[in-house]
Amino acid sequence: MAEACTKIRLCSTDDVDWDSAIRVEEGDLILAVFNVNGVFYVTDDLCTHGPGSLSEGYLDGHTIECDFHNGAFDVRTGEVVTPPCMVPVKTYKVSIEDNSVLIEV
Repeated sequence: MAEACTKIRLCSTDDVDWDSAIRVEEGDLILAVFNVNGVFYVTDDLCTHGPGSLSEGYLDGHTIECDFHNGAFDVRTGEVVTPPCMVPVKTYKVSIEDNSVLIEV
């Protein structure tokens, strides 16, 4: 039997400009919410390589470059795109309801 998912509202779609990101803290989660050409993605905000904040990084298409060591991840999958990062960043399933960005946890 599958576990029930809980949806958490993170922000309004209007809170995240096109082709940019914001940091959202919700409970124990510290997340980066990305808007790539009107499509929203959510990852953990902390880079897996060091103390960098991905929401403060450089977004280029679906690639977020950490502002600390310049490693990069694909915001769609969390996979590493550029070293020195080696461990993927956690991503979350996103849904949009009533202009709100929600994730499943």
